[in-house]
Amino acid sequence: MFDAAVLANAPETRSRILSILQAALDAVRPEAAVRAQLQRTGSLLTAAGRAYTLADYERLIVLGAGKAGAPMVQAVEQILGDRLHGGLVVVKAGHGSPTDCVELVEAGHPVPTQAALDAGARVLELALGAGAQDLVLVLLSGGGSALLEATAGISLADLQQMTAALLACGATIGEINCLRKHMSLLKGGQLARAAYPAQVITLVLSDVVGSPLDVIASGPTVPDSTTWADAWSIVEKYGLGEQLPVSVLARLQSGVAGELPDTPKPGDCSFAHSQIAVIGDNRMAAQAALRQAQALGYNSLLLSTFIQGEARVVAEVVAGVVKEVLASGQPVAAPACLILGGETTVTLVDAGGDSGLGGRNQELGVAAALALQGVAGVTVAALATDGSDGPTDSAGALVDGETVARGKALALSAQGALRRHDAYPFLRLTGDLIYCGPTQTNVNDLIVALIEAN
Repeated sequence: MFDAAVLANAPETRSRILSILQAALDAVRPEAAVRAQLQRTGSLLTAAGRAYTLADYERLIVLGAGKAGAPMVQAVEQILGDRLHGGLVVVKAGHGSPTDCVELVEAGHPVPTQAALDAGARVLELALGAGAQDLVLVLLSGGGSALLEATAGISLADLQQMTAALLACGATIGEINCLRKHMSLLKGGQLARAAYPAQVITLVLSDVVGSPLDVIASGPTVPDSTTWADAWSIVEKYGLGEQLPVSVLARLQSGVAGELPDTPKPGDCSFAHSQIAVIGDNRMAAQAALRQAQALGYNSLLLSTFIQGEARVVAEVVAGVVKEVLASGQPVAAPACLILGGETTVTLVDAGGDSGLGGRNQELGVAAALALQGVAGVTVAALATDGSDGPTDSAGALVDGETVARGKALALSAQGALRRHDAYPFLRLTGDLIYCGPTQTNVNDLIVALIEAN
């Protein structure tokens, strides 16, 4: 799956690290994840351990959104094909595949497009049309928040402006989704409210650190823990009062004043007939990476799957742990493999009008290369598991102690690339980008550091 170009530098070590990453991706394949949790024997359907008699339902409808939507739908069609009555799932542009019964619609990501709004309106209509004798199967995966939208009087341009401002200020995915929920008619439990009293089963491939159900894809089928007050506090936290559209600010202020109903909370009848299960997440991928590293002979340690924060700061922490391994053999002796999972952020700062191209994993890679320059026997990979890191065709970075030197030989400055958030062209020329194309899954990011024996 991975492009062989990255193997030009230290091919043996890089081949091993790519095999570790491949094992992680294989462990969270959407098709396998769906089949592991959704089985059918005649008229008996078992979803994440709960049994349903298909004969009790007049219709079975599939709804959902996310980058893994196509393979998830294909697996569902193979399991339930003759009982399906159609449906609609929204996927990222370029992530579509042929399906038999359930319609796939492609839309933009991470900033919502008109296609997402059009599809969201249709999903809302299908949910509202579901009755007490219907079963609605909801498939959610990474990217669902941007891909599935039905706004509450907010224009597409204003929604795009809000999303762009939140992405640029370094807001966490939970904070971004809090505002998204309060601009929506689907998010924050509102899809479940629309489908009630139908039976709803939601299968989730998690792209959020820790897999909080009310954050993944903005929690369209679970109670919402956030409030209008929470949304307004995010505006104040990042000083977004002058960056957000008037329509967004007005809706938030009306909500805080009690003039608009909030999203459905725990105990709401909307969730009386609802089941939800996480079928794949970052920890599953990281544990598979751990097993592969051990099979390759490395003393391996999964440090955390809750890594968050500024990409360049996380890189310095990873480099610090690597240096400790080399100096003292702690927390694990070389040859070692350190594995971390989560999702970092990049806060765009003024770069003199010269901000460049990259993604959080590429920025982490450049920062790690700077922190480890000249250190022999160390290779660090940072991978976006969906195969797309930021607005680029790269999945991330694979750097070592010679990356900075390779850049200097080409008259490139790693420090300048980091300052300008311009990691992509630097890493492309040094041969340190990872390419694999869309993986059709998304369970956050993985960081793998291989430390060879001295």
